[in-house]
Amino acid sequence: MVRQHATVLTKPSPGVQRPSTTAVDMRVRNVLLVGSLLVSLLALGNLPAPAQADAAAPQDDGSVIRVDVEVVSVLATVRDKKGGLVSSLTKDDFVLEENGVPQEITYFSQQTDLPLTIGLLVDTSVSQQRLIDTERSASYQFFEQMLRHSKDLAFLMSFDVDVELLQDLTDSSVLLHQGLQDLEIQGASGGIHPGPVPTSDRTPGTVLFDAVFLAADEMLKPQVGRKAIVLVSDGNDYGSRLKLEEALEAAHRADAVIYGIRYFDREFYFRSGAFGGGGFGTLRKLGRDTGGNAFEVTRKQPLNDIFDQIQAELRSQYNIGYTSSQDGTNGGFRKIELRTKDKSLKVSARNGYYPKGS
Repeated sequence: MVRQHATVLTKPSPGVQRPSTTAVDMRVRNVLLVGSLLVSLLALGNLPAPAQADAAAPQDDGSVIRVDVEVVSVLATVRDKKGGLVSSLTKDDFVLEENGVPQEITYFSQQTDLPLTIGLLVDTSVSQQRLIDTERSASYQFFEQMLRHSKDLAFLMSFDVDVELLQDLTDSSVLLHQGLQDLEIQGASGGIHPGPVPTSDRTPGTVLFDAVFLAADEMLKPQVGRKAIVLVSDGNDYGSRLKLEEALEAAHRADAVIYGIRYFDREFYFRSGAFGGGGFGTLRKLGRDTGGNAFEVTRKQPLNDIFDQIQAELRSQYNIGYTSSQDGTNGGFRKIELRTKDKSLKVSARNGYYPKGS
């Protein structure tokens, strides 16, 4: 099978696009509706003649309907002191602030039924060689249990010295299974290939940050509904052209939640004379800042169990929306703080967003 390099990540496969119900679509519909009403009234001659050029402009009395409004969406997971998921809260149980300014929650869904688009990113560098079979079988079970046919979509990417799209967006478990069969270790013999983010002038290895950026920016950003990245890796990046901060920014702009899974072969690093530590901190930051989570595979917590936990979180999310009270002049990153009035509960939600057009 000829592998698809991530340079082709431009459009999802035909037939997988879902109807869009975003605020942007509602804005467009409202504009079209207003436009068609004006045309109809003009045709009937019911509109008054245009005012003279020297006439005083009417004052805005506050009755004008403004449809150019950006709704900020925040997906949140809440846990109690024992780590159990809490799914019985209401809108009034939350406190939301943007840049320290309280915001009014205008949309709230207790158990969201929004479509889910999920990307599975698997590290296929040489350090994962002894783990790849377990990753393949656990990932297949995850897709089987998680995806709802004709509603959810998934894609599969691998990354090592470059990034490859093994399966484009689909709701077919058969196609995803075929993509998982194509997971193979590339780092040992693949050499340096010209990927979507060139790596030829960097040390070859594991382009984790580049992979997250491409998954968020090219695959998830055009989609609607809930969006998540599940990242299976030891967490070490070697050779990415992009930085961690740039990968995080892409995730924020795509409204994507990241779940990092550290799968670490200690024996490989011991044999190679390297420590290989520090990867979990990277995965934890990716998860924490986007409202996801980070896990580590251990004997007591195998990969299958972690996939089950991610499924449980995705099915217990609160979907919270608000319209920022801040003006549009600040185009930079805006910090979000979401918490509950009950201080014993812990909320996982993204820590900010970039306004559209910024």
